[in-house]
Amino acid sequence: MVYKSKIGWELVIPLIVVLGGCTGVMLYEGAWPGLLIMLVTMAFVAHLFFTTYYVVDGDNLFVRCGFSKQTVAISSIRKISDDSNWVSSPALSLDRLELFFTGYNSVVVSPKDKKSFILHLLQINNNIELKLSKTSIT
Repeated sequence: MVYKSKIGWELVIPLIVVLGGCTGVMLYEGAWPGLLIMLVTMAFVAHLFFTTYYVVDGDNLFVRCGFSKQTVAISSIRKISDDSNWVSSPALSLDRLELFFTGYNSVVVSPKDKKSFILHLLQINNNIELKLSKTSIT
């Protein structure tokens, strides 16, 4: 099952303002090398937005973000908690979940349908501890 990442305006608007503003300045000034750099940067950001998703397949959770791929054994997930940290992660929204697994390892995700995502993981591993204050699983 594929779960798309939620896209949060709190991340999109600053990107549009900064990248759009810089691109506008480059166009106005005729700074063609700078404009090329801005276009490549915008293409990379767009690529991240289109390729950030999470796949539950068997006992594995595949986390995909741009060129990065991570595989987590669902049986190794110990805890799921809410997270809204600005730290870089394969999540396109600040409405995030942090999945703790194997020792002190964790991954932060932002599935659009958090409830279905969590319930799917619980079907595979019902020993996952939930520490959720924002997400209702009833």
